[in-house]
Amino acid sequence: MGMCAHLPPSAASVLATLLEGNERYATDAPRHPHQGRETRASLAEGQHPIAAILACSDARVPPTLVFDQGLGDLFIVRNAGQVLTPGALASLEFAVLELGVSLIVVMAHEACGAVRAAAATFGGDDVPEGHLAQVLAPLAPAVAVAARRGDADEGVEALACRSGEAHLRMTVAALRNAGPVIATRVADGRLGVAGLSYELASGRTHLTAP
Repeated sequence: MGMCAHLPPSAASVLATLLEGNERYATDAPRHPHQGRETRASLAEGQHPIAAILACSDARVPPTLVFDQGLGDLFIVRNAGQVLTPGALASLEFAVLELGVSLIVVMAHEACGAVRAAAATFGGDDVPEGHLAQVLAPLAPAVAVAARRGDADEGVEALACRSGEAHLRMTVAALRNAGPVIATRVADGRLGVAGLSYELASGRTHLTAP
């Protein structure tokens, strides 16, 4: 539990549960809990998730499977690049206020297409088609931070990798201070926020932003 020591006890316990489930998933020993008829029937009366997850829309990163959880266990908010949009924040606040979750996880992953696109267009004149620009704009500050810390001659892939790490840390920091609903509960120990990064090939998550 040492890696969870920065979190309130209730949030640390939930994070430990998620990491244990991820280990089962990564070692091909999932339990696939809470997926039967009785679970479905009980959930018709209401939901009681143990955590809220802000995750990327990437089809390779399904949080329920990655953490070996079941129906009703996770309240999941997903968009390209796990961006803390007003809508995402409102959904997370709902999970805190109405569902009583004690932990919010920001879940990033390697080889994120949204982050790579933001890195590829950084400092250039290319304008993405359609509404994609609205997705990339919130990622630009993280790319800028990564660019300042890197080599001027580095390629897009290296910049994207460091941008993803910066974006995760910046999102966790922003979420911890996001308005009275979340910030107050983080400050008084009723809520924890953690950042995890997911490896596509191994299937493992790592605590990146405690």
